[in-house]
Amino acid sequence: METARVLVAADKFKGSLTAVQVAERVTAGLRRVVPGLEVETLPVADGGDGTVAAAVAAGFERREARVTGPVGDPVTAAYALRGSTAVVEMAEASGLQHLPDGVFAPLTATTYGSGELLAAALDAGATTIVFGVGGSATTDGGAGMLAALGARFLDADGKPVGPGGGGLAALAEADLSGLDPRLKDVDLILASDVDNPLTGPKGAPEVYGRQKGASEEDIAVLDEALAHYASILGPEKAALPGAGAAGGIGYGALVALGARFRPGIEVMLDVLGFAPALARATLVITGEGSLDEQTLHGKAPAGVAAAAREAGIEVVAVCGRLALEPEALERAGIRRAYALADLEPDPAVSMAQAGPLLERAAESIARDFLS
Repeated sequence: METARVLVAADKFKGSLTAVQVAERVTAGLRRVVPGLEVETLPVADGGDGTVAAAVAAGFERREARVTGPVGDPVTAAYALRGSTAVVEMAEASGLQHLPDGVFAPLTATTYGSGELLAAALDAGATTIVFGVGGSATTDGGAGMLAALGARFLDADGKPVGPGGGGLAALAEADLSGLDPRLKDVDLILASDVDNPLTGPKGAPEVYGRQKGASEEDIAVLDEALAHYASILGPEKAALPGAGAAGGIGYGALVALGARFRPGIEVMLDVLGFAPALARATLVITGEGSLDEQTLHGKAPAGVAAAAREAGIEVVAVCGRLALEPEALERAGIRRAYALADLEPDPAVSMAQAGPLLERAAESIARDFLS
């Protein structure tokens, strides 16, 4: 009989466990039932928060830079580097976690720090940059990022417009001539699980503005301001998939930095070395905090399962809560899902006890698939 070799390639359980901790707990549970089991761990991410941590777990070096946070305060942001490839996560600089006391700034939050973080990666010698976008506090179309990289956004009096998406309503001139020349020689990959356009009913303000504290009035202001901004920089790229990612930072990267859009999980599986790890495995365990309809649209478990199915390797999933029917799991290439909610129905207790519960779920997987 073929020796079992398990690959644990799961995302974080948001609010409970990092992707690294998920892998550790699953491994512990499996080995309690099958001592000495060969387990390889490859924490994964889809471009959103946790992307740098996944790269570091895969052998990239963690680097830090002091940059401008979304409301102007300095923050420490990390990126990952291996050789001439950098993984930059915009949420590290401009994410919701950097809003002081959780006070939103929907009209004025800026991506300036994300531009500074990209510049830090350039300073470190990166010529390929995977730019993971998601979890942003911002809706400025990437204007702040571009300003940090040398662009100028001026009003009718020739003065810089105010920060954030709200300031773009006064934009009269966009001067991109001062952009960092090193950007011309960089392969910048926009990695996102979001394929929204910049504006309109499926655009960044309408779909994601509310989670960043925007009122209905703010959403209308932001949508109009971003449409005006795109009319000056180039409206044709505003409709591209990914233009609306992370408050429109995708548009800024596509229109001015020559970025190319790829689904975040596809990029990250390439960068993390998933294919060779998959070739060594007889069973794959993936997962994330909530397996739901969103999972099927480009989230990490769906990407892992699709790649494993193509290779003919069985996949099971772990999750905090399961909101998918068995048929939907089957279509995604997931044989079975093990939810912590089945072991502990109280969500607060389940989140607090996620580690031990996950070990118990992994014991069940070992009994069902490995012993």
